[in-house]
Amino acid sequence: MFSYRHAFHAGNHADVLKHFIQVQLHKYMNQKDTAYTYIDTHAGAGVYALDSAQAVKSGEYVDGIARLWERDDLPPALAEYVDLVRSLNPSGKLRWYPGSPWVADAAARAQDRLRLFELHPADIRVLAENVRKLEAHHAEQGERARGRRILVDHADGFHGLKALLPPPSRRALVLVDPPYEVKLDYKYVRDALEEALKRFPAGMYAVWYPVLQRMESREFADRLKRLPAKEWLHVTLSVAGPRADGNGLHSSGMFILNPPYTLEPMLRETMPYLVQALGQDAGATFRIEKGTQLTGAVGARGAVGSSPRQPVGNARRASPLSGGGSLRLPGQAYGDGPRARSEADGEGEQGGRPSGPARAPRGQTGDRGPRTPRGGDAARGERAAAGPRDGMQGRPQARGARPDGPAGADGRPQSRTARSEGGAGTGGRTSSRGARTDAPGNEGRTSARGPRTDAAGTGGRPTSRGPRTDGAAPQRAPFKRNGSGRS
Repeated sequence: MFSYRHAFHAGNHADVLKHFIQVQLHKYMNQKDTAYTYIDTHAGAGVYALDSAQAVKSGEYVDGIARLWERDDLPPALAEYVDLVRSLNPSGKLRWYPGSPWVADAAARAQDRLRLFELHPADIRVLAENVRKLEAHHAEQGERARGRRILVDHADGFHGLKALLPPPSRRALVLVDPPYEVKLDYKYVRDALEEALKRFPAGMYAVWYPVLQRMESREFADRLKRLPAKEWLHVTLSVAGPRADGNGLHSSGMFILNPPYTLEPMLRETMPYLVQALGQDAGATFRIEKGTQLTGAVGARGAVGSSPRQPVGNARRASPLSGGGSLRLPGQAYGDGPRARSEADGEGEQGGRPSGPARAPRGQTGDRGPRTPRGGDAARGERAAAGPRDGMQGRPQARGARPDGPAGADGRPQSRTARSEGGAGTGGRTSSRGARTDAPGNEGRTSARGPRTDAAGTGGRPTSRGPRTDGAAPQRAPFKRNGSGRS
């Protein structure tokens, strides 16, 4: 996709954050005499006209560089950045804004090398023409470098970065600034940095990214913190609170791997002023973090040392051991063990089930209270604690038996579904399903499935399953199978 054009956004608050930090990184690299290589994976056009149709249509520079243009109380770091922009506008009128390649050319030295990548077919032509004019200007000023100081390559910077690392001088400053117009750009940045750190761990890598509502943007910084770098520094600038519709760029961040030790003190001195100068509402703020490589689960979010994020929204508990909700985040603990139950648990619901979120796991019912009886029957699973009843020969009460029902002939209790008027001669046995039918001659046995009925002409053989009621001897009756045979 090539729909993104930086000309619409040149000079906005995100460019101010990115480029004033870039100036400080070059300033630190210049402290050593050894030359270094500057690599820009997404260089853009190099220079942008703020009076062009694209810049005028969006007008984003008005709330960015334009707010600093006339200020005379700038902190030193911002003053150096604004002076660099002024060098591109000798008339004093804010008309041109430098991109990252022009900032690098102005802040670097003659012995340093610039390697610029751009894949957009329109921007690469503009970039090549701007670089040609820049080199011609240096030649007119008598500044000549050994070999080609600036190289422009029409290629993907993610892949071109591999071929340039490690650099000949073993010193490099890399700026990664893709348009993030597709979600995969976040993955490409991380993968490219991981490969770059394997090839050249001592390099300084600076990443700009937009702070958006999408999940990839919110997790981006946490994933970069896990790259195998010695140290990292993370700074974000928000000029306004997020909009209700989630659109618009109100915040951006810079993530630096192997940052200079002078960068954090400078940011803590400069960022409050920048928030005051560029802030648009009460949501304007900044954030600074630093640390070393994080290890462990990828799910950790927020500032260093903060607790993992908890599920939000209508998350519901899937099981007693699933932590705070069914939307358990990666790396979130499975909970602190079985949940404690209060004495009031189990009351207020049918069947004695707990009504609160402190429901105990299955199989752990030692602290459950008795269930509420239903329909006069004892609750299922209730055990007789008072010992055997009279006439039961020491046997425990049967599951689901009615404590108030009549006993059989041998004192055994009838089942829960047995009829209370069952007569003698049953042998103390109870039916498991259906009602009992008193019939002499059947030795007091009850049917296992439903009552039986007499049918004439069957020889006493029942036509349906159930107890026999006539006491006649069983006879085999013919039956039919597929229209013939016996039934």
